[in-house]
Amino acid sequence: MTSSPGPLADREWRLIPEESRSGPMQMALEEVAAETAVAGGPRTVRAFRWEPSTLSLGYRQEPHTVDWDYCETEGIGVTRRQTGGGGIYHDFDADISYSVIAPAEELPGDLMETYALLCEPVLDAFRRMGVSAAFADAEQPAIHEPTCYLRAINPAHDVMATATAGRAGDPEANDSANPAPKKLSGNAQYRQREAIIQHGSLSYSLDPERHLGVFADPGIDASRFRERVTSIAEQADVSRTEAVDHLESALTDWADAEIGSWSDEELDRARELADRKYASKSWLRERTAPDA
Repeated sequence: MTSSPGPLADREWRLIPEESRSGPMQMALEEVAAETAVAGGPRTVRAFRWEPSTLSLGYRQEPHTVDWDYCETEGIGVTRRQTGGGGIYHDFDADISYSVIAPAEELPGDLMETYALLCEPVLDAFRRMGVSAAFADAEQPAIHEPTCYLRAINPAHDVMATATAGRAGDPEANDSANPAPKKLSGNAQYRQREAIIQHGSLSYSLDPERHLGVFADPGIDASRFRERVTSIAEQADVSRTEAVDHLESALTDWADAEIGSWSDEELDRARELADRKYASKSWLRERTAPDA
């Protein structure tokens, strides 16, 4: 299945196929890709994987919301994103992540328009997987603020499965004939060095115990988590490899991208940035980026 190219397909784009890297390195690569795009190099679309499994904190998230002992015992990495919102547990198998990175001057100035544009290939990917999904059509209240997937549902950037059963949001809404949608993907964006970086998490499968375990005193159990969140595997008969292939194909078609790779210079810059910033205690605990 192919779709028509998006409105930015006349620019130079590269697809970086899914790679497994640490959380700090994945976040550093996004900054480096932004630098490349602003300097006249290719814009980037990519799928990526977190190794080890990683908790990414929202930019303003407080450290006391994390169960640091659990993360250390379970071998779960922790880093902090540039984007806001709650923390996301990116399981090595259960999570699929993506980025779209382009110069800000080429994108709409309106935030909602930019989300709608850059999520086009994400929604297309779900269609290719056989998953019925769309932006949330209504707000839902928060269940647990520190957890991205359990925060208040925002129609601007939260993607919901539109054919689910169960309850989400309203404790009284348990009508199986009219189920509330469940969250399938969260997306966020920020401006970095005159570029727009949008990244997002697609739930391939669920591991609620570990997802909740990384947070200090979440106050809910796995069954409550499942009332709000669903996964690709629950919605369609598709393997993780197939799901990633569909996502990469949708990104490629939307951008008319060529298969590409990181240059040696980009990798060197990203390693330095990952060590100095995204793996540093000052960034992780205090949101302070060490001087270059």
